Amino acid sequence: MSSEKPVLQLALDFIDLPRALRVAEEAVAGGVDWIEVGTPLIKSEGLNAVRIFRKKFPDKTIVADMKIMDVGSVEVQMAAEAGADVVVILGTADDSTIQEGVETGIRYGAKIMIDLINVENMITRSTQLERLGVDYVCVHVGIDQQMRGVNPLEVLAKVVEAVNIPVAVAGGINSESAAKAVEAGAKVVIVGGAITKAEDPEKATITIKKTIYTRLSITTRLHKKYYTEDLHNAYMKVSTPNISDALQRKGEMTGIRPLIEGVKVAGRALTVRTYPGDWAKPVEAIDIAEPGDIIVIEAVGDKAVWGELATQSCMQKKVRGVVIDGAIRDVEAIKTLKFPAFARHITPTAGDPKGFGEINIEINCGGQKVKPGDWIIADDNGVIVVPKEIALDTANRALDVLERENRIREEIKQGSTLSKVLQLKKWEKIG
Repeated sequence: MSSEKPVLQLALDFIDLPRALRVAEEAVAGGVDWIEVGTPLIKSEGLNAVRIFRKKFPDKTIVADMKIMDVGSVEVQMAAEAGADVVVILGTADDSTIQEGVETGIRYGAKIMIDLINVENMITRSTQLERLGVDYVCVHVGIDQQMRGVNPLEVLAKVVEAVNIPVAVAGGINSESAAKAVEAGAKVVIVGGAITKAEDPEKATITIKKTIYTRLSITTRLHKKYYTEDLHNAYMKVSTPNISDALQRKGEMTGIRPLIEGVKVAGRALTVRTYPGDWAKPVEAIDIAEPGDIIVIEAVGDKAVWGELATQSCMQKKVRGVVIDGAIRDVEAIKTLKFPAFARHITPTAGDPKGFGEINIEINCGGQKVKPGDWIIADDNGVIVVPKEIALDTANRALDVLERENRIREEIKQGSTLSKVLQLKKWEKIG
């Protein structure tokens, strides 16, 4: 295989067979070489999914991502008899399991690929696996790791150098990273979401195939993972509903509404706690705010602690917005300035600057705890707070939600409905 062109493998990590088949048909039209029946699909539909793909695509290499951990001989035989050309075993499995899988694969005409997901030392393990007779090793970073910014390309070249067998790579590969993977020596480039979540899987496949052959990266707006330095850009691409879904329906501030429609903001929280009608600390916070901050205020009472002049000061300091669990005034002027402001109440009456309160402490705003440095994202739907400890993970998961919705939207446009796309009746609880 070393002299051949790199292989593009499509990872179909669906739970519904009809959706997987539809995407596969489009991707095959775009030039996909191998089709992977993903682990979620096998768990949902059983090995019958492999049989159906074998029958539907007789000329394609079918990969059964069994993620075998034990009884290698039994499960390799099952997958091979169902029509799999390549069967996947986990690299963390015992050597005896892998050896049995290899021997069974030889008897039943199936190649063995080892998935190195969660293997601590991929280089050492790859050399051990080669001695055991496996056909491929796969440098794989799982989805949960990808969300935290782990990149499979960081170790790929070292694994390629350590073994003589073909090396596959998986984990958030897209049109930007596929070329880099081939440059690092990957012979099998495994792509999932960049094709399966694309509005046009055929076009996405053609694009990625081109990058693999030319080794020239093509920039993509979606289907990529972001890192800490890119958090603002990531959060500005998604909606607060996307983020709420990513947080398992958590993080929403209740009762806090936008002052201006169509204005969106994301940034780190500078927190303020003040007392009824006391606007001293909110205003003083502006002086210590950094560009890009969002001032988040825990205020009580019906007197305004914020108005036009505070807003003008924020704009001078390049503060991105303000969120107030309390009252705001000078609405017309703030709307004219188009400054992102979110508050619980609107009133014409201000309080007095008495100086009570604290800055940069943990507060409660809209029923949510907010710490200094937490991420605040606000739009027409409301305000979401994301703890700084999980800000990167949440941003990437919210982008995943957005991308999946894009694909569902396209399927609806093609004549389906939301209920049919998601096969809701199939997954309803019985009894």
